[in-house]
Amino acid sequence: MVPFIAFSLRRAWQGFWRNALMSIAATATMVLMLMLLAGFWILQTGLQGTLDYTESKVEVVADLKDNVKLSEVEPIIARLEAMPEVKEVTYVSEDDALELWRTRLAEQGEEDLSRYLDVNPLHASLNVKLVNTSVFADVVAALRAEDPVVDKVKEQQQLATDVQTVTNALRTAGTVILLVIALIVLFIIVNTIRLAVVARAEEIEIMRLVGASDAFIRWPFVFEGAMVGLFGAALTMVTLWLAAEPIGNFMVGFFRVLPLTFGTLSRDLILLVGGAGIGLGILGSWVSVRTYLIR
Repeated sequence: MVPFIAFSLRRAWQGFWRNALMSIAATATMVLMLMLLAGFWILQTGLQGTLDYTESKVEVVADLKDNVKLSEVEPIIARLEAMPEVKEVTYVSEDDALELWRTRLAEQGEEDLSRYLDVNPLHASLNVKLVNTSVFADVVAALRAEDPVVDKVKEQQQLATDVQTVTNALRTAGTVILLVIALIVLFIIVNTIRLAVVARAEEIEIMRLVGASDAFIRWPFVFEGAMVGLFGAALTMVTLWLAAEPIGNFMVGFFRVLPLTFGTLSRDLILLVGGAGIGLGILGSWVSVRTYLIR
Protein backbone atom coordinates (compact mmCIF):
# COMPACT_ATOMS: atom_id res chain seq x y z
CA MET A 1 0.00 0.00 0.00
CA VAL A 2 2.76 2.44 0.99
CA PRO A 3 4.75 1.85 -2.23
CA PHE A 4 1.58 2.47 -4.28
CA ILE A 5 0.87 5.74 -2.42
CA ALA A 6 4.50 6.82 -2.91
CA PHE A 7 4.25 5.95 -6.61
CA SER A 8 0.96 7.90 -6.95
CA LEU A 9 2.43 10.95 -5.22
CA ARG A 10 5.52 10.85 -7.44
CA ARG A 11 3.36 10.55 -10.57
CA ALA A 12 1.16 13.41 -9.33
CA TRP A 13 4.19 15.64 -8.78
CA GLN A 14 5.55 14.82 -12.23
CA GLY A 15 2.14 15.37 -13.83
CA PHE A 16 1.73 18.72 -12.10
CA TRP A 17 5.00 20.09 -13.49
CA ARG A 18 4.85 18.31 -16.85
CA ASN A 19 1.59 20.14 -17.50
CA ALA A 20 2.70 23.30 -15.72
CA LEU A 21 0.60 25.70 -17.79
CA MET A 22 -2.70 23.97 -17.01
CA SER A 23 -1.65 23.34 -13.41
CA ILE A 24 -0.80 27.00 -12.82
CA ALA A 25 -4.07 28.06 -14.46
CA ALA A 26 -6.02 25.68 -12.23
CA THR A 27 -4.13 26.89 -9.15
CA ALA A 28 -4.76 30.54 -10.04
CA THR A 29 -8.47 29.82 -10.47
CA MET A 30 -8.43 28.01 -7.11
CA VAL A 31 -6.85 31.06 -5.44
CA LEU A 32 -9.38 33.47 -6.94
CA MET A 33 -12.35 31.31 -5.95
CA LEU A 34 -11.02 30.70 -2.43
CA MET A 35 -10.43 34.44 -2.02
CA LEU A 36 -14.04 35.03 -3.09
CA LEU A 37 -15.30 32.42 -0.63
CA ALA A 38 -13.10 33.76 2.19
CA GLY A 39 -14.19 37.33 1.50
CA PHE A 40 -17.86 36.48 1.82
CA TRP A 41 -17.12 34.37 4.88
CA ILE A 42 -15.44 37.37 6.54
CA LEU A 43 -18.40 39.61 5.68
CA GLN A 44 -20.87 37.00 6.95
CA THR A 45 -18.92 36.64 10.22
CA GLY A 46 -18.79 40.41 10.67
CA LEU A 47 -22.50 40.70 9.94
CA GLN A 48 -23.30 37.93 12.43
CA GLY A 49 -21.19 39.61 15.10
CA THR A 50 -22.80 42.98 14.48
CA LEU A 51 -26.31 41.51 14.66
CA ASP A 52 -25.46 39.73 17.92
CA TYR A 53 -24.10 43.01 19.27
CA THR A 54 -27.27 44.86 18.20
CA GLU A 55 -29.50 42.29 19.88
CA SER A 56 -27.44 42.49 23.07
CA LYS A 57 -28.29 46.20 23.33
CA VAL A 58 -32.01 45.46 23.73
CA GLU A 59 -32.59 45.46 27.49
CA VAL A 60 -35.53 45.01 29.80
CA VAL A 61 -35.60 48.03 32.14
CA ALA A 62 -37.68 47.91 35.33
CA ASP A 63 -38.08 50.96 37.58
CA LEU A 64 -38.10 50.14 41.30
CA LYS A 65 -40.39 51.63 43.87
CA ASP A 66 -39.18 54.46 46.12
CA ASN A 67 -37.20 53.65 49.24
CA VAL A 68 -36.53 50.06 48.19
CA LYS A 69 -33.45 48.69 49.94
CA LEU A 70 -30.67 46.87 48.12
CA SER A 71 -31.26 43.86 50.39
CA GLU A 72 -34.77 43.60 48.89
CA VAL A 73 -33.45 43.82 45.35
CA GLU A 74 -30.66 41.25 45.65
CA PRO A 75 -33.00 38.19 45.80
CA ILE A 76 -34.73 39.42 42.63
CA ILE A 77 -31.38 39.81 40.89
CA ALA A 78 -30.46 36.26 41.93
CA ARG A 79 -33.74 34.86 40.57
CA LEU A 80 -33.32 36.72 37.28
CA GLU A 81 -29.72 35.62 36.84
CA ALA A 82 -30.83 32.02 37.39
CA MET A 83 -33.01 32.26 34.27
CA PRO A 84 -31.18 30.72 31.27
CA GLU A 85 -32.42 33.47 28.96
CA VAL A 86 -30.85 36.24 31.08
CA LYS A 87 -27.28 37.25 30.29
CA GLU A 88 -26.68 39.96 32.92
CA VAL A 89 -28.61 41.98 35.51
CA THR A 90 -27.40 45.43 36.57
CA TYR A 91 -28.73 47.39 39.52
CA VAL A 92 -28.73 51.16 38.96
CA SER A 93 -29.32 53.25 42.08
CA GLU A 94 -31.09 56.63 42.10
CA ASP A 95 -27.74 58.45 42.40
CA ASP A 96 -26.19 56.40 39.58
CA ALA A 97 -29.22 57.07 37.36
CA LEU A 98 -28.96 60.81 37.99
CA GLU A 99 -25.23 60.77 37.25
CA LEU A 100 -25.81 58.92 33.97
CA TRP A 101 -28.52 61.44 33.06
CA ARG A 102 -26.21 64.38 33.71
CA THR A 103 -23.43 62.75 31.69
CA ARG A 104 -25.74 62.34 28.68
CA LEU A 105 -26.86 65.97 28.91
CA ALA A 106 -23.25 67.13 29.06
CA GLU A 107 -22.37 65.05 26.00
CA GLN A 108 -25.29 66.59 24.11
CA GLY A 109 -24.41 70.12 25.26
CA GLU A 110 -27.75 70.63 27.01
CA GLU A 111 -28.36 72.41 30.30
CA ASP A 112 -28.82 70.24 33.39
CA LEU A 113 -32.01 71.46 35.07
CA SER A 114 -31.94 68.71 37.70
CA ARG A 115 -29.52 70.79 39.82
CA TYR A 116 -32.42 73.11 40.64
CA LEU A 117 -34.43 70.26 42.19
CA ASP A 118 -34.35 69.44 45.89
CA VAL A 119 -34.96 65.74 45.33
CA ASN A 120 -33.75 63.18 42.82
CA PRO A 121 -36.63 62.64 40.35
CA LEU A 122 -35.23 59.36 38.98
CA HIS A 123 -35.97 55.86 40.19
CA ALA A 124 -33.54 53.08 40.90
CA SER A 125 -33.83 50.40 38.23
CA LEU A 126 -32.84 46.94 37.10
CA ASN A 127 -31.36 46.65 33.60
CA VAL A 128 -31.60 43.10 32.27
CA LYS A 129 -29.53 42.03 29.28
CA LEU A 130 -30.90 39.05 27.34
CA VAL A 131 -29.30 36.10 25.61
CA ASN A 132 -31.61 36.84 22.67
CA THR A 133 -34.60 39.10 22.12
CA SER A 134 -37.08 36.23 21.65
CA VAL A 135 -37.38 35.81 25.45
CA PHE A 136 -38.20 39.48 26.08
CA ALA A 137 -41.80 38.75 27.13
CA ASP A 138 -40.74 36.00 29.58
CA VAL A 139 -38.37 38.35 31.41
CA VAL A 140 -40.98 41.12 31.49
CA ALA A 141 -43.48 38.70 33.06
CA ALA A 142 -40.92 37.63 35.66
CA LEU A 143 -40.24 41.25 36.62
CA ARG A 144 -43.92 42.14 36.84
CA ALA A 145 -44.37 39.26 39.26
CA GLU A 146 -42.07 41.12 41.68
CA ASP A 147 -44.81 43.69 42.35
CA PRO A 148 -43.80 44.65 45.93
CA VAL A 149 -40.44 45.93 44.68
CA VAL A 150 -40.88 46.67 40.96
CA ASP A 151 -42.85 49.82 40.15
CA LYS A 152 -43.15 49.39 36.38
CA VAL A 153 -41.48 47.65 33.49
CA LYS A 154 -40.78 49.87 30.52
CA GLU A 155 -42.69 48.54 27.52
CA GLN A 156 -40.28 47.81 24.67
CA GLN A 157 -41.81 44.59 23.37
CA GLN A 158 -42.43 46.03 19.91
CA LEU A 159 -38.83 47.23 19.67
CA ALA A 160 -37.55 43.80 20.70
CA THR A 161 -39.82 42.12 18.15
CA ASP A 162 -38.73 44.48 15.38
CA VAL A 163 -35.06 43.97 16.18
CA GLN A 164 -35.48 40.20 16.17
CA THR A 165 -37.37 40.26 12.87
CA VAL A 166 -34.72 42.38 11.14
CA THR A 167 -31.75 40.44 12.53
CA ASN A 168 -33.28 37.08 11.61
CA ALA A 169 -33.98 38.29 8.08
CA LEU A 170 -30.41 39.56 7.69
CA ARG A 171 -28.96 36.33 9.08
CA THR A 172 -31.03 34.28 6.65
CA ALA A 173 -30.08 36.49 3.71
CA GLY A 174 -26.38 36.32 4.64
CA THR A 175 -26.48 32.52 4.93
CA VAL A 176 -28.28 32.11 1.60
CA ILE A 177 -25.79 34.39 -0.18
CA LEU A 178 -22.86 32.50 1.35
CA LEU A 179 -24.33 29.16 0.20
CA VAL A 180 -24.85 30.52 -3.34
CA ILE A 181 -21.25 31.74 -3.43
CA ALA A 182 -20.07 28.34 -2.17
CA LEU A 183 -21.99 26.58 -4.98
CA ILE A 184 -20.52 28.96 -7.58
CA VAL A 185 -17.02 28.31 -6.23
CA LEU A 186 -17.67 24.54 -6.31
CA PHE A 187 -18.90 24.67 -9.90
CA ILE A 188 -16.02 26.79 -11.21
CA ILE A 189 -13.24 24.88 -9.45
CA VAL A 190 -14.55 21.43 -10.38
CA ASN A 191 -14.97 22.46 -14.03
CA THR A 192 -11.54 24.09 -14.14
CA ILE A 193 -9.95 20.84 -12.95
CA ARG A 194 -12.13 18.94 -15.41
CA LEU A 195 -10.68 21.04 -18.25
CA ALA A 196 -7.17 20.28 -17.01
CA VAL A 197 -7.96 16.55 -17.07
CA VAL A 198 -9.62 16.78 -20.51
CA ALA A 199 -6.41 18.30 -21.85
CA ARG A 200 -4.69 15.05 -20.82
CA ALA A 201 -7.30 12.69 -22.23
CA GLU A 202 -4.77 11.19 -24.63
CA GLU A 203 -2.45 10.33 -21.72
CA ILE A 204 -5.31 8.54 -19.94
CA GLU A 205 -6.23 6.61 -23.11
CA ILE A 206 -2.65 5.43 -23.54
CA MET A 207 -2.58 4.15 -19.97
CA ARG A 208 -5.86 2.32 -20.57
CA LEU A 209 -4.51 0.75 -23.77
CA VAL A 210 -1.42 -0.64 -22.02
CA GLY A 211 -3.66 -2.26 -19.40
CA ALA A 212 -3.25 0.12 -16.45
CA SER A 213 -5.78 -0.51 -13.67
CA ASP A 214 -8.37 2.10 -12.66
CA ALA A 215 -6.53 2.75 -9.38
CA PHE A 216 -3.23 3.17 -11.26
CA ILE A 217 -4.85 5.86 -13.42
CA ARG A 218 -7.15 7.49 -10.86
CA TRP A 219 -4.99 8.08 -7.78
CA PRO A 220 -2.14 10.08 -9.37
CA PHE A 221 -4.79 12.46 -10.75
CA VAL A 222 -6.55 12.62 -7.35
CA PHE A 223 -3.28 13.48 -5.61
CA GLU A 224 -2.51 16.01 -8.32
CA GLY A 225 -5.89 17.66 -7.68
CA ALA A 226 -5.07 17.69 -3.96
CA MET A 227 -1.78 19.43 -4.80
CA VAL A 228 -3.62 22.10 -6.79
CA GLY A 229 -5.97 22.60 -3.84
CA LEU A 230 -3.11 22.66 -1.32
CA PHE A 231 -1.06 25.19 -3.31
CA GLY A 232 -4.16 27.32 -3.93
CA ALA A 233 -5.13 27.23 -0.25
CA ALA A 234 -1.58 28.08 0.85
CA LEU A 235 -1.35 31.06 -1.52
CA THR A 236 -4.81 32.24 -0.40
CA MET A 237 -3.88 32.04 3.29
CA VAL A 238 -0.61 33.91 2.68
CA THR A 239 -2.55 36.63 0.84
CA LEU A 240 -5.08 36.88 3.67
CA TRP A 241 -2.25 37.02 6.23
CA LEU A 242 -0.56 39.86 4.34
CA ALA A 243 -3.91 41.68 4.09
CA ALA A 244 -4.93 41.02 7.73
CA GLU A 245 -4.45 44.62 8.89
CA PRO A 246 -6.29 46.26 5.97
CA ILE A 247 -9.09 43.70 6.33
CA GLY A 248 -9.34 44.46 10.05
CA ASN A 249 -9.49 48.20 9.43
CA PHE A 250 -12.15 47.71 6.76
CA MET A 251 -14.25 45.52 9.05
CA VAL A 252 -14.13 48.02 11.90
CA GLY A 253 -14.96 50.89 9.56
CA PHE A 254 -17.69 49.01 7.69
CA PHE A 255 -19.49 47.41 10.63
CA ARG A 256 -18.59 50.16 13.15
CA VAL A 257 -18.68 47.61 15.96
CA LEU A 258 -16.71 44.39 15.69
CA PRO A 259 -17.52 42.11 18.64
CA LEU A 260 -15.57 39.13 17.32
CA THR A 261 -12.10 37.77 18.04
CA PHE A 262 -9.68 37.85 15.13
CA GLY A 263 -7.99 34.73 16.51
CA THR A 264 -11.21 32.78 16.11
CA LEU A 265 -11.82 34.31 12.69
CA SER A 266 -8.30 33.35 11.57
CA ARG A 267 -8.77 29.77 12.76
CA ASP A 268 -12.08 29.48 10.93
CA LEU A 269 -10.55 30.92 7.76
CA ILE A 270 -7.67 28.44 7.84
CA LEU A 271 -10.11 25.54 8.22
CA LEU A 272 -12.41 26.92 5.52
CA VAL A 273 -9.74 27.74 2.94
CA GLY A 274 -7.64 24.64 3.60
CA GLY A 275 -10.59 22.26 3.67
CA ALA A 276 -12.32 23.79 0.65
CA GLY A 277 -9.12 23.94 -1.41
CA ILE A 278 -7.96 20.37 -0.84
CA GLY A 279 -11.49 18.95 -0.81
CA LEU A 280 -12.53 20.60 -4.06
CA GLY A 281 -9.24 19.67 -5.70
CA ILE A 282 -9.79 15.99 -4.83
CA LEU A 283 -13.47 16.11 -5.80
CA GLY A 284 -12.76 17.76 -9.14
CA SER A 285 -10.07 15.24 -10.06
CA TRP A 286 -12.09 12.24 -8.90
CA VAL A 287 -15.18 13.26 -10.89
CA SER A 288 -13.19 14.19 -13.99
CA VAL A 289 -11.10 11.01 -14.17
CA ARG A 290 -14.12 8.84 -13.38
CA THR A 291 -15.64 9.93 -16.70
CA TYR A 292 -12.83 8.15 -18.56
CA LEU A 293 -12.75 5.05 -16.35
CA ILE A 294 -16.44 4.11 -16.65
CA ARG A 295 -16.43 3.91 -20.46
